[in-house]
Amino acid sequence: MTQNKLSSLTEEQITACLSLVKAGAIESGFPQALIAPEPRPAAVLIPFLQSRGEWHLLYIRRTSKLNDPHSGQVAFPGGARDPGDTSLQATALREIHEEIGIAPDDVRILGRLHEFITITSFQVTPFIGRIPWPHPLKLEQNEVSRAFTIPLAWLADPRNHRIQQRALPPPYEPVPVVYFEPHDGEVLWGATAGFTLALLDALSCGV
Repeated sequence: MTQNKLSSLTEEQITACLSLVKAGAIESGFPQALIAPEPRPAAVLIPFLQSRGEWHLLYIRRTSKLNDPHSGQVAFPGGARDPGDTSLQATALREIHEEIGIAPDDVRILGRLHEFITITSFQVTPFIGRIPWPHPLKLEQNEVSRAFTIPLAWLADPRNHRIQQRALPPPYEPVPVVYFEPHDGEVLWGATAGFTLALLDALSCGV
C-alpha cells in the first residue's frame, strides 16, 4: 500500500471502498469454546478526520479500572448495544457521544467493516465516520482517560506493526495478535489493531 496515496484518498473514494466490504462476514481468531454461545452485539465508531492535510484516525485510551478486561487499553469509542438503540449504527453514534462528546449529527457515516468476535464474547461491528476537526472533546472520565490521533499513513506502514503470539488459558494454544509500535506513548494492539488493519485492507481498493 502506498502511504502517500492513502493520505490523499477522497471521502468519495473511501466510501466507495467501504461499500465493497462483504456483508455478513464474521471474523474470529479464538477457539469457539472460549466464546459465549451467543456473543453480545456491540459496535464501535472509527473516527476519520483531516489534520495537516492528511487523514488520521482518532483513538481513545480507556480508564484503568479493577476487574475490567479492557482497562487501560487503546480503543475506538464503542460498546454493547443497549435495548433502546434502534440499530448497531445508533449504538456506535451513542457511544462516541457519551464517551468523547461528539454529537451524532457531527458524524458523517462513510461505511462499515465486517463483524468481529472478541475473546470477551462481543460481536462487534465497526462503523467508519468522518468528524469535523479540530473539534472540542468532552471525555467521560469514568470511561476514557485520553483521546489522540494517529496518521493513517503511519498505520499503513508495515514497519509499524507485527504479529505476536499471545497466550490463552490451558489447554489452548497461543493465538496470533496484531501489535503496533508505540506512537505518542500509546500501544495499539488486539481487537482494535485488528479493526485498523481491516480498514486499511478495505481502503486498498482506492490506491
